[in-house]
Amino acid sequence: MLLPNLLHYRAKLEKSGVQYPLQTVPFTKQGLLKTLPQPETHKTGWPWTEEAPPAQYDEKTAWPKLSIVTPSFNQGHFLEETIRAVLLQNYPNLEYIVIDGGSTDGSLEILEKYSPWISYWQSKKDEGQSNAINLGFSLASGSYYAWINSDDYYLKNTFHLVAHTFLKSSTDFIYGYAFNKKNDELELVTVPPLYDYFIKIPSLSQPACFWSMGINQPVWEEMHCALDYELWLRLVKGHKRKRIRQPLAIVNVHDDAKTHDAAIKIKWQEDHLKMWSAEGHGPVPEWKRIVFLNRIRLKLYKLLKII
Repeated sequence: MLLPNLLHYRAKLEKSGVQYPLQTVPFTKQGLLKTLPQPETHKTGWPWTEEAPPAQYDEKTAWPKLSIVTPSFNQGHFLEETIRAVLLQNYPNLEYIVIDGGSTDGSLEILEKYSPWISYWQSKKDEGQSNAINLGFSLASGSYYAWINSDDYYLKNTFHLVAHTFLKSSTDFIYGYAFNKKNDELELVTVPPLYDYFIKIPSLSQPACFWSMGINQPVWEEMHCALDYELWLRLVKGHKRKRIRQPLAIVNVHDDAKTHDAAIKIKWQEDHLKMWSAEGHGPVPEWKRIVFLNRIRLKLYKLLKII
């Protein structure tokens, strides 16, 4: 498994003129809602006409810096919602980075419109989603990291809940629930407690995951679809984690989403073969046993109302 060196990525970006560390997102006690571009009149509610209350952030608390990365490519239909849902958290110590792959669908205009409130953004050809995420994290300087794809978005007050959880608990990784949204209908996706033995079973909702700088690792750029799943195998195992039993994000289910696009099943299969090859994580001879025991524990969890 060949992983990129994020310091090399950062050095290249600095050579091109990027100033490191980046500026944080502007914070005011009045919030950003009135200063951000006005949404179209038919768009209301979160994150269009609502914001998280900035007053919830106690000035006596040293709120840790959050570094959020958004990889983007030709998802202008969703991008503004994603950006606003990050900014309108009104988090007082936020670094927000958007890496766009040179979109041609209006995304550039959205990025330019919100540029005063984004720590860094670029719109140029890259090597795909995994590369974009790594480029973003190479510039990150926060205590805690996360990425949110440009067709998903955070729920109101997610950053306050996550930061407060990190502050009060000695943990490296936080994960929560999410909603799948399709045709304006929401389906809650719960997550069972995560143990090392069952970490090979996909269960985490990527936009509801946050982790400490100390355990961050680059995304394996050969992964086309299962990049988050593969990352968890390396990043989470052996580290302390905390489950938040409530939704933190919205996952938009649409025809162009990788997770739900039948046309790229071959890519999923290729990722699977790479992941469990000798060059990846190696074969799993006890796979059937893990799957069998996982089914039993999920039934027990539901019976005991743990999920």
